[in-house]
Amino acid sequence: MSNIQEVLPASEFLKKNLGISEISLDAYLNYGYALLAIAGSDGEVSKAELNWLLNHQRMAGAPEEVVEKYKTFDYKKADLETLLTKITVDVSTWSKSRSLLYHAIQMSRANGDYSLEEQKAVKKAAKLLKVEDDIALALNRLIETEEAVTALRKALLQTEVLS
Repeated sequence: MSNIQEVLPASEFLKKNLGISEISLDAYLNYGYALLAIAGSDGEVSKAELNWLLNHQRMAGAPEEVVEKYKTFDYKKADLETLLTKITVDVSTWSKSRSLLYHAIQMSRANGDYSLEEQKAVKKAAKLLKVEDDIALALNRLIETEEAVTALRKALLQTEVLS
């Protein structure tokens, strides 16, 4: 693998959505590991959840060598707090805790079954990440709204039809 401290230019996705202009391989790697640890804290990362992570990280510009490491990471033994210390970017105002929780919720919902266990795991992660209850609830509602808007767009553009 390349030098883990190597800093890469951020993808257009990261620039547009988070204002990040550069990110290290280490940050990419540990962000994905942290998402696996949160989504897997209910005991399993489903295939749909893993695919969500792989696709998301590719869109975010993670190199393929980093993406491949997610597939073999032992998320059940991960220490979320340690992983968080290894995630830094060039934007001091970026909230890695809120971003991680937002993405963890999306990842946990990726298989269409946001189980009670996953909801409890996300709530536990919010506490670990020191994300306030009202913010965690708002992030959940934001994702529900985004899913509804996507469904509406698909219906209006006739990319999804009733069966």
